[in-house]
Amino acid sequence: MATKMLMPKLSDTMEEGVILKWRKKEGESIKSGDILADIQSDKADMEQEAYDSGVILKLFAKEGEGVKVGAPLAIIGKAGEDISSLLTGTVTASITPAQQSVPAPVHAPVPVVAVLANNDVRVKASPLAKKIAEEKKIDLRSIAGSGPYGRIVKADVELKSGSSSMPRKILAPLQTKEIPHSMMRKTIAKRLLESKSTIPHFYLTIEMNMKRAIDFRNSFNEATGTKISYNDLVVKAVALALRENPKANSSFFTEKIVLHGRIDVSVAVAVEDGLITPVIRSTDQKTLPEISAETKELAKRAREGKLKPEEFTNGTFTVSNLGMYDIENFAAIINPPEGAILAVGSIVEKPVVENGQVVAGHTMKVTMSCDHRVVDGAVGAQFLQSFKKIMENPLLLII
Repeated sequence: MATKMLMPKLSDTMEEGVILKWRKKEGESIKSGDILADIQSDKADMEQEAYDSGVILKLFAKEGEGVKVGAPLAIIGKAGEDISSLLTGTVTASITPAQQSVPAPVHAPVPVVAVLANNDVRVKASPLAKKIAEEKKIDLRSIAGSGPYGRIVKADVELKSGSSSMPRKILAPLQTKEIPHSMMRKTIAKRLLESKSTIPHFYLTIEMNMKRAIDFRNSFNEATGTKISYNDLVVKAVALALRENPKANSSFFTEKIVLHGRIDVSVAVAVEDGLITPVIRSTDQKTLPEISAETKELAKRAREGKLKPEEFTNGTFTVSNLGMYDIENFAAIINPPEGAILAVGSIVEKPVVENGQVVAGHTMKVTMSCDHRVVDGAVGAQFLQSFKKIMENPLLLII
């Protein structure tokens, strides 16, 4: 019985395919799995196989014509078979500019279906994989495909035949998941969009020598029995630099600029649903061990979802540190109504110049994002100079 072959949907956005080339003509015999045509979709040029065996009784489009998804491509049946019932209501092909100048098909590995004649079981495989499998007499059904959607590619067949130079690990297919927005994620999205679209950000980056800071931290921890982190040093240095540069400790409001009479440094903490910024109150008045203990406690309760609103609101300046993830440099988005945020990168081992000699050293970059309505370039630069001076002379953190 004759069957009508329709234009398949070759991509999730495809609405029409262009017939680049017919591989078979009307009246020719075709087997299931033979290439019927080269079709151009909105994403790629594909080889389209025939799903049935028989004689091509009708081709519905010319080369260069566009055919809508679901419209007929061909009718395949027995020679001389009456197909008048299949021609009724046929959707005609549309003429496209491609008909005037048909591009040559791209000869790249594309998803096709290999058909095994003994029981007509279809297996996804590239044309090259099919050819190699046929030459080596390998049953494609015995091979796990590593290509997109489980398609069998050349390397899979070579691995099966033992001719591959390097064994390949077949990875399990990934699954798409849809995760509803949590209230925290909705709030983060809203606040960051407002910040980036309404605050005129500009960025200042400075690099500092961390040799003395590394030695200071090691000696401090050994002498006191505590475990202060580099982030604790940064938070304290930020607080002291803000005392020297109070204009960097400001907020912009519609009718006024507020120069805060307090230094409350917010510390960005990653939690399951996003990011939260617990606040170290009166940071400039606290010792390194006090900052360390308070930061650890606030971060712990942040990850448990137990922070009170007053513990993560009304900061005056934020520190965001990604150095522990080997991020050397980045720019953060300001946490309004604060006037600035400091993005801290990792400590990097690199050559540095000391006393006119190139020696092995350690450096760290920080980038300050500033609200240009309240923090001018000179103000931001002066703050970073103060911060660098303190970090490179860490005894200033305790005197």
